[in-house]
Amino acid sequence: MKTARLLFLFFWALAPMAQAQTTATGMVFNDINKNRRKDPGEPGLPNVCVSNGRVVTNTDKTGRWTLPVGDDTGFFVIKPAGYAVPTNADQLPQHYYLHKPNGSPTTQTEGVAPTGPLPKSIDFPLWKQSEDNQFSMLLFGDPQARGLTEVNYVLHDVVEECIGTKAKFGLTLGDIVADDPNLFAEVNAGIAQIGIPWYNTFGNHDFNRGAVDDRFSDETFERFYGPSTYAFEHGQVAFIVLKNIYFTPEGKYKAHLVDAQLDFVRNYLNHVPDDKLIVLVMHAPIVLCDNRKALFEIIEKRSNVFSVSGHTHTMAHLFVDQQWGWNGRKPHHHFINATVCGSWWVGLKDEVGIPHATMNDGAPNGYSILTFDENRYSIQFKAARRPADYQMNIYLPDEQPQTAWDTTHVLINVFAGSARSTVEMQLDGRGNWLPLELRPAPDPAVAAMHRLGPYLDAAVDGQKLDKVLGWKMDEPEISRHIWRGTLPKKMPPGTHRLTVRTTDQFGQTYTAHRLFRVR
Repeated sequence: MKTARLLFLFFWALAPMAQAQTTATGMVFNDINKNRRKDPGEPGLPNVCVSNGRVVTNTDKTGRWTLPVGDDTGFFVIKPAGYAVPTNADQLPQHYYLHKPNGSPTTQTEGVAPTGPLPKSIDFPLWKQSEDNQFSMLLFGDPQARGLTEVNYVLHDVVEECIGTKAKFGLTLGDIVADDPNLFAEVNAGIAQIGIPWYNTFGNHDFNRGAVDDRFSDETFERFYGPSTYAFEHGQVAFIVLKNIYFTPEGKYKAHLVDAQLDFVRNYLNHVPDDKLIVLVMHAPIVLCDNRKALFEIIEKRSNVFSVSGHTHTMAHLFVDQQWGWNGRKPHHHFINATVCGSWWVGLKDEVGIPHATMNDGAPNGYSILTFDENRYSIQFKAARRPADYQMNIYLPDEQPQTAWDTTHVLINVFAGSARSTVEMQLDGRGNWLPLELRPAPDPAVAAMHRLGPYLDAAVDGQKLDKVLGWKMDEPEISRHIWRGTLPKKMPPGTHRLTVRTTDQFGQTYTAHRLFRVR
């Protein structure tokens, strides 16, 4: 009897310890003095969402929360509107706590070190801030830097011109680096100079090469940025960032969402009013996800939802409908953003040594500015180191005989154009505006640059020219934003001005001109 009683007391004493390792608890509090510690007089914040990547809970009236613990769990607070989370020296939001009881089965340099037992309380500080319902953000796709040379391209070509932006925060859509996570620190330190909080998405080139399981493919990413699936709110917009790159044991990847992520989206949306705009953020386009229908079933009944991705090194607006498995009342708008690296930093270098990096659909490399007004949004493309109104290229010969012009087509590449854009042209500033027809096709300039490839294979003093002048271009892809039209017949000889005007789905209008001669 005495032995049985001692065993009972022993296991009774262990029970709280076992409970402490199966659940985590903590507090979300108003960090009034911004020292990132809970001090006397700093109140807990009620009704703030906290998650473990699957389950989402609200803090109680005292600011406390409790969540289940797994083997590979990160806990994060979902920043509510009107508050900020602390950032580190690289402007990366510190909204999370990683729990890795055994560390990760990858190399020390790439993995996350064991975090040991959970602390008694995982507390998340929030700082109250003024937030307008009208705001903008910067959206980068695929900087994809290989080595410090390309890190410098990122900084000089794009980052420097963003310093002083009025955007409230920025976000990179994955492929921060090109298979070298050791460069995360360099890229982070550069982007931090913009001076705004910066969120990040996991891409297929951000993975740990030593990982033997998809769960550990993002270990280095997590060490720098926190959980690869998370959410935050600003104004009337809720952003949900998803790791939709799934690695197989063979090291190959596909666009896929695991069950925990789908549960997270479902559970979080239960806390989000229907009148808020939901922005889904991912690396690979939503239509490439092999289980996209499961995601669609969760979001397609909401009134305001929009999604963005990168990955393809082209720019496109997709209006996803039933052919993709979408059954919402109206097509779902998915925007594939331009890439910072363009076509992987290829192309001839300019006068300051940066490749032109034109994407394979003919759009220049660059980024986008997303502007929000309540639950409405608009997108403006910005070409790297180009004026903000540089939004199209006009293709037609410089000079031709009059008879040749009668059968010549004008081609317009409207970089951020879509099926909902209108494109018109006018000759010599008078007469009617003539509509052009959307005709997807290869971009003529990309085709011409691709034909230069054999010249760059040549060598001078034993060194190939492409290593000196810039990498050769890939074959052009079909551009989804090419328009075609025919000029008026029997134009008189002389110099003429063609004006092209385009208006996008958001009501933004841009104009460009092209001069040519009729002989």
